[in-house]
Amino acid sequence: METSTPLLPASNARVIFDGFRTTPVLDHPEGLDLDPVDGSLWCGGEAGQLFRIDLAANSIELIHQNPGGFILGLRFTAAREVIWLDAVRRQVLRLAVGTGRPFEVLVDGAIGDHQLVYPNALDVTDDGLIYVSDSEGDDQTGGGAIYRLTADGSAEAWCPGPFHFANGVAVSPDGQWLYVSESASRAVCRVAILPDGSAGVIERRWRLGDRVPDGLVFGPDGRLYTACYYPSVILRLEWDGSVTTVYEDPIGHLLSNPTNMVFVGTDALVANLGRWHITSIDMRAALT
Repeated sequence: METSTPLLPASNARVIFDGFRTTPVLDHPEGLDLDPVDGSLWCGGEAGQLFRIDLAANSIELIHQNPGGFILGLRFTAAREVIWLDAVRRQVLRLAVGTGRPFEVLVDGAIGDHQLVYPNALDVTDDGLIYVSDSEGDDQTGGGAIYRLTADGSAEAWCPGPFHFANGVAVSPDGQWLYVSESASRAVCRVAILPDGSAGVIERRWRLGDRVPDGLVFGPDGRLYTACYYPSVILRLEWDGSVTTVYEDPIGHLLSNPTNMVFVGTDALVANLGRWHITSIDMRAALT
């Protein structure tokens, strides 16, 4: 069963930060997360930029740039370390915010004998484990993998797949599952995190028709949400296997190829890869 009429009206969304005419320009953000100390919003850009946005001051600053890079996934750890992925340079990078230490390259091109193809998205657990999706495969042929990094920087191929272009990842609040969006097959699957930390089998739970899932995030209600790159829609993935349409922008203006989102209370902040702004959606009516 599927709910196709959006739960939320168009008026529930607004542009919370417009980076079209700022200096620097917010260059097509994909990954985003909040600094756990000062609440600033951090995101990446398509020319390898790492941005910090002060939403209260409506300002943006360039923290770092990887020339020739393209930043996709980005998350903070509980220790105030921002981790981000460069898909072009095939790197996983880390910056300990507020320490004055330079950024580190945790992974550069390969993890053991595994060459990275397209490091795309990540999630971080409370104890500092980092799960990274490597995107490969189409709707017929699988590929890619999920890698796991520890807080000390060691890395391993955690789940070899195959996936159909593994994209967004989200660890369940109870720490027992890793959810993975498969953009090419337009599905969302889950992998059990076994008691010894190893990966279980891949279970495909939701088929999304013509919607292309990108980022995954758990809301304050404990339910799983995905931002779809195409069309511009936010979905809730129900535990019975059904799908609820939460918000949709049929003209791709306020939401434009949305990728990742993060909750601030009952508002969802959404990155728009197709434009230069961050969208805020009032989700209260969907969280009941």
